[in-house]
Amino acid sequence: MAGAVRIRGLVKDFGPRRVLAGLDLDVAEGEFVALLGRSGCGKSTLLRILAGLDPDVEGTFTVPERVSVAFQQPRLLPWRRVWRNISLGLRGVDGRSVARKALAEVRLADHADAWPLTLSGGEAQRVSLARALVREPELLLLDEPFGALDALTRLAMHHLVEQLWREHRPAVLFVTHDVDEALLLADRVVVLDEGRIVAEHHVDLPRPRRRASFADLRVEVLSDLGVDDVEAA
Repeated sequence: MAGAVRIRGLVKDFGPRRVLAGLDLDVAEGEFVALLGRSGCGKSTLLRILAGLDPDVEGTFTVPERVSVAFQQPRLLPWRRVWRNISLGLRGVDGRSVARKALAEVRLADHADAWPLTLSGGEAQRVSLARALVREPELLLLDEPFGALDALTRLAMHHLVEQLWREHRPAVLFVTHDVDEALLLADRVVVLDEGRIVAEHHVDLPRPRRRASFADLRVEVLSDLGVDDVEAA
């Protein structure tokens, strides 16, 4: 399978602190990769670099032409209706029609004319996903998109993201602190520490997954993160 992302020797410093230390990583077309690691290990920094939001780096990387990002906060413009948030920046298309189709995919077809401030947290995050997917990205960057959601809404979003990934088949690079979330969704889990990859795990399990199916793998990943599974239970 061809590569969607190729990273070689990526280095990023914030003053005297080295956040990425010669990182190498490949992501194949259509592959779903989760990035795990303690706070400050470089996960979100890597996504910002790949999204073109932080060009001051050493090393090389290539990404596809069409890249979309969904952040932990939906970052919707409160003065624009939902459909206008989704179609913002699209050219040469009927923005309202395209936005309505994208909203239907995230089960918000009747919210096109709503104002962002009237949405629940889960609804706003679904709008953020619709905005990212409407551009038909070859690479989708997800930076802790479920971190601010309650547990039940997170479960619903897991199912939705997996369904959308199956339908659109972008490569996905997904930052999370939640080991179970990573193992539920990803083809491969990559563990970062001090700006380097310290472990990788291929999740060769049928979908949809249940937590019981990856209990042993969960212990391995937690060990990579320096966490005893008994402590995490």
